[in-house]
Amino acid sequence: TERRGDMMTTDDMACNELINIDVDTLAPHDLKQEKLQLSATLRKYYSFCKRRTFGTFVASKRASTTVWNCCGQTFKELSSIHKHVARTHDTDIHQLTQSTFEVLLSQIEKEATSQQQSTEKEPVDISSWIPDTSHITGDQLHKYGSYYIRLGPGEVLLLYCYCQLADPQLICAWQKALCEKLQLTGKVRVATEGINGTVGGTKVATGLYIKAMCCHPIFNIMEKEDFKTSNGGAECFCDLRVGVYKEIVPMGVDPDALSYSLAGTQLEPEEFHKEVEALLSKGDSCNDTILLDCRNFYESRIGQFSQCLAPNIRKFSYFPDYVDQNLDLFRDKKVLMYCTGGIRCERGSAYLRSKHVCKEVYQLKGGIHKYLEQFPEGFYRGKLFVFDERFAISSNSDIISECRYCNSPWDQYQLCSTHFCCQLVLSCSACRQGGHTACCPICQTKGKGEEPSATPPQREECECTAMRPRIPQDAL
Repeated sequence: TERRGDMMTTDDMACNELINIDVDTLAPHDLKQEKLQLSATLRKYYSFCKRRTFGTFVASKRASTTVWNCCGQTFKELSSIHKHVARTHDTDIHQLTQSTFEVLLSQIEKEATSQQQSTEKEPVDISSWIPDTSHITGDQLHKYGSYYIRLGPGEVLLLYCYCQLADPQLICAWQKALCEKLQLTGKVRVATEGINGTVGGTKVATGLYIKAMCCHPIFNIMEKEDFKTSNGGAECFCDLRVGVYKEIVPMGVDPDALSYSLAGTQLEPEEFHKEVEALLSKGDSCNDTILLDCRNFYESRIGQFSQCLAPNIRKFSYFPDYVDQNLDLFRDKKVLMYCTGGIRCERGSAYLRSKHVCKEVYQLKGGIHKYLEQFPEGFYRGKLFVFDERFAISSNSDIISECRYCNSPWDQYQLCSTHFCCQLVLSCSACRQGGHTACCPICQTKGKGEEPSATPPQREECECTAMRPRIPQDAL
């Protein structure tokens, strides 16, 4: 959910400590001349402290919105004051970093002690978090008779909640037991930073799931509207997968080094709609705002907001590198970000803000899902890609993508027909009847005469991925 828990992360507490430090008066500790020998985790904490200390030091020199005073000099560009501080005050920054690093280590030690004490308490009985279903008939929770015949109406939920979890393994066990009891299928990721999931089942089952989540002592910050719903059911997923991970959305950046609490300002769908409307009204003359789609290329290919910047990246874990290699693109711009349900914007906007190049960073609360609930014929055109067996859902009839082989309008994904490839392909009915069922000519050639296999398909790089730059260079 877009709501964040009341419990603070280590980064949150570190930020608060940094905010309270007067960088001009703090007495630095004596520093050792030799290089600190730190573990990988502590090096990340140290780097975090250095970045935040540098930012706090620069902020202390701010005289107005665009003017900084330091060492008797006046600087009118952020890059200039950054260069001055880096060259002239390197020792100061180093000493202040060491001081704040010690504050952070002290806080981490307190957290570890507190968590150790909590684990020594009596085990939590997760059965108290699972709803009673004795009044529910079997058919009301039954997944389906077969893949094509559902017993009763069903739906798919999309949810997430950023909040600090002291025991993610316990939450994982509860989620697995809860979903199995309600006969839900889907995928749920749990981490110390929260939970992210999409599950499908009958409407009775999903209703009980929402109630269980909202009644949980940690997730009671969630409300019913925080769960995005769409038509579907248990058949939209092959099975149920619940696990503990480092991140609830895989961006490849340690949550301890970049907290979700640094995310951009959330805009309600109505507010986002007005911002996009204002952007489109300016046409080509608008050069101070970027409408950024932070999804993967195969998602934005079949549906996107008008006049958006849709990076040609294959995984969300490529997004940080995309930002790093296109910083000038975002410099001094207002950025309006969006994704499927909002979770990728939480981490993506935090990363973009950490670069200190944007004028403002905003994100669509609830993502495209919530926007389409209010504006089905709004500025988002085409289908919305979803990560389940449906591949896409729609709210308007626009087709913005084409068949890979004949270029006719087409937006219905299917997996590449060859056993060794897991790429998605847009191939229209006519082309599929003509034998064009693979994602590219290489796969098409390899797939000829291939014998069906019962073993799981392998992820093999083919022409589709080999010829695409991993991190594209974009320009408006």
